[in-house]
Amino acid sequence: MEEATIYYGGDILTMEPEETVEAVLVRDGKIHTAGALEAAVQAAPDPVRMADLHGKTMLPAFLDPHSHLVSFSRTLSLVPLAGAADFDEIVARLNHFVQQTAVPPDNFILGFGYDQNFLKERAHPTRRVLDRVTGEHPVLISHASGHMGVANSRALSTLGIDAGTQDPPGGIIGREENSRTPNGYLEETAFTAAGTAVPQPSVGEQAELVARAQDIYLQNGITTIQDGLTGPEGWAVLCEAARRGLLKADVVCYADAKDHAALAGAAVPTPRLRMGGYKIFLDGSPQGRTAWMSEPYEGSSEGYRGYPTHTDAVVQQFAQTALREGRQLLAHCNGDAAAQQLLDAYARAREKTGIYKDLRPVMIHAQLVRADQLARMADLGMIASFFTAHTYYWGDVHRKNFGDRRAMAISPAHTAKESGVIYTFHQDTPVIGPDMLETVWCAVNRVTRDGVVLGEGERISPMDALRAVTINAAYQYFEEGRKGSIRPGKLADFVILSENPCRVEPEKIRGIRVIETIKDGETVYRRA
Repeated sequence: MEEATIYYGGDILTMEPEETVEAVLVRDGKIHTAGALEAAVQAAPDPVRMADLHGKTMLPAFLDPHSHLVSFSRTLSLVPLAGAADFDEIVARLNHFVQQTAVPPDNFILGFGYDQNFLKERAHPTRRVLDRVTGEHPVLISHASGHMGVANSRALSTLGIDAGTQDPPGGIIGREENSRTPNGYLEETAFTAAGTAVPQPSVGEQAELVARAQDIYLQNGITTIQDGLTGPEGWAVLCEAARRGLLKADVVCYADAKDHAALAGAAVPTPRLRMGGYKIFLDGSPQGRTAWMSEPYEGSSEGYRGYPTHTDAVVQQFAQTALREGRQLLAHCNGDAAAQQLLDAYARAREKTGIYKDLRPVMIHAQLVRADQLARMADLGMIASFFTAHTYYWGDVHRKNFGDRRAMAISPAHTAKESGVIYTFHQDTPVIGPDMLETVWCAVNRVTRDGVVLGEGERISPMDALRAVTINAAYQYFEEGRKGSIRPGKLADFVILSENPCRVEPEKIRGIRVIETIKDGETVYRRA
């Protein structure tokens, strides 16, 4: 029989109506008792391990409501470009990688994480900039958002992109001034198509990278991870990781509804891995000025508002398919025009199919969703999964792109709560790391890099922010009966923190550390 454990001696936050308890008894990977220490001791078998928290705080483990596990794992083998100050530093980091790793000629050099908003030049690099890296290798680098990137001349040639190549639907190939010659910049579908054409490591090598990426989630207290746009290659990698016994966390995948819908019904090799439904893209990135807006961007020429990925008819068809198959639909929507398209399409699809089952569709990011749209989301039973860390990372950029009226309402968690909308928070990893405590800090404080409070009225309490990444996230996954709170019968998935986020000063939440992560009653991470 597995040894039982009693956790006590610190703050235990349950996410249940009884917000705190004195002790928790765990047996066979599940919560047996949650309440008074005396009751836990009386219910415990002999022997029982007494786990004194020594004043630390325990709560349900975090659930990741949206990220890209396989994509994140691949970035671990790329040249890190986050934080680069200018074009020269990008070139220097790439050249250093070439020199240190002796990449064979003609093999791609891949970089990830630059952001033109924070480069000295305030612009994307061009092929001519990247041509300074190497004459022997194709080079392709990705913007931090993953929605755009830049190729050098050799990569453009390898990928078959030239002056005669047309812009793909939903994407743009950058051109040199007064010319059709590609300048190296690739946006949205033009960039994603280039990325899929780049040779990948073997399935076995990628499975090992997934294990490394998973450990980073576990270090941040996350025991349920999402792969938010799964294609055949990514699915093969995750299945290989599962077969090798590398998955310690639960992984939920969402099949690419546009190109790989058949994967939604794929058989799984282990309980640690499952398909959750479909994922679609409806627009781009607000910081990249490709999110689809109902009003023009600030300072835009000719009323530029971004653009959609699909027509209304196509989006409605995606929604109808999800409804008829009884599958959850996740839709990437940053701009309010994209949000409106999703709301209209889902409502029409329900009317057309006559299916009103609670399938909990999710508006992913919902950065600029309006108050009137949130009210409609509540009527549709639609969940808002906010990338609320935008308030810090790109809040100042959003003020420039959208003006204060719209920027102050980015990731409107308080309005969502008042509207009766279930909301969750995510990091869209690899866009930023899977740091839930930083995200909680962002939601509570809403302070930009420049120190501006971005919409004080949209601040929420630490407890409400924690609910977004525990019980609300479990609800999003239809797993509220087994995860997301500390209640008898649920899985013993816990995170132990250095301090209580509800007791420290709000600005100090970001400094709280994950001490231990527990999955099914077993420690899967302990801070050294």
